[in-house]
Parts: sequence; structure tokens; C-alpha cells
Amino acid sequence: MAQRGRKPKPTAIKVLEGNPGKRDINKHEPKPKKQAPRCPTWLEPEAKKEWRRMVKQLEQLGLLTEIDMAAFAGYCQAYARWKEAEEFITKHGTIVKTPSGYWQQVPQVSIAQTYLKLMNRFCEQFGLTPSSRSRIVADTPDITEDPMELVLFKGGG
Repeated sequence: MAQRGRKPKPTAIKVLEGNPGKRDINKHEPKPKKQAPRCPTWLEPEAKKEWRRMVKQLEQLGLLTEIDMAAFAGYCQAYARWKEAEEFITKHGTIVKTPSGYWQQVPQVSIAQTYLKLMNRFCEQFGLTPSSRSRIVADTPDITEDPMELVLFKGGG
């Protein structure tokens, strides 16, 4: 059966945003070590560049852990393929004349659109969209781990 409504937001994102919905934070959520996974050797070179560009920032925010390798690799690979299609479009344009004389859109247009959508879905998972970033408060302590932090953060009570 499919889940109804919005997808649940990762607890790390809720904490960084200050839990604006004031809903209970899942205290039993698995808490993998906040350490970035190794970059997979099979990623395309451009995907590896994107991995290196983003990995430390996400690790420092606690949004990337060892078990997130597949999701983050998916984002990086989608980024690399989107960029490749966009570079083709920049160089060759979006339409070509077929041998029969008709104008036709190059396949890279739909390829770029597909990978941009996929990339954006991964971005939502890691809090990388402008709207999710605007809600993040990076100085917020991780109140889920220490009861005393919870007391101090809420002003004693």
C-alpha cells in the first residue's frame, strides 16, 4: 500500500530547521555515524567532482552518513549526466533538421529534463533546495541526543 501525504522529512533536517512543525522527533530513528561514505570508483569523472565538491559540507551538517552512499551517488551521477546533456545543448542547440527536412528536438533536451528532475528529488532528500536551505539554522544544537541540551535549548523548561 502506498504512503499517503507528504514524505516524512529526515530528522536531521527537522533539527537543523528548528522543528518548525513542533511535531515529536523520532527518538528511535536509526542514527548512523555522521561520516561520509567513500566515493564509489564506478562514478563518472564529473560525478566524482560533484561528490568531492559537496561531501564535506553535507557531512559537517550531519546530512550525509556512511549508509547514504547509494542515494548520494545517485545524485552525483544524475548531476554528471544532466551537465553532459546541457553542455551538448549549449554547443549544438536544441533542434536539428532531419534528412527528410523536418525540424526535430535533439534527444539531449529530454535527457537533460529527466536528469534535472531526478537530481532535484535527490536534492530534496539531502536538504539541498533553496527553500529547504532557507529554513535551516546551522547553529541549532542536536537536542535529540542530550536531555540537558533540550532543557537549555528550550530555556529551562
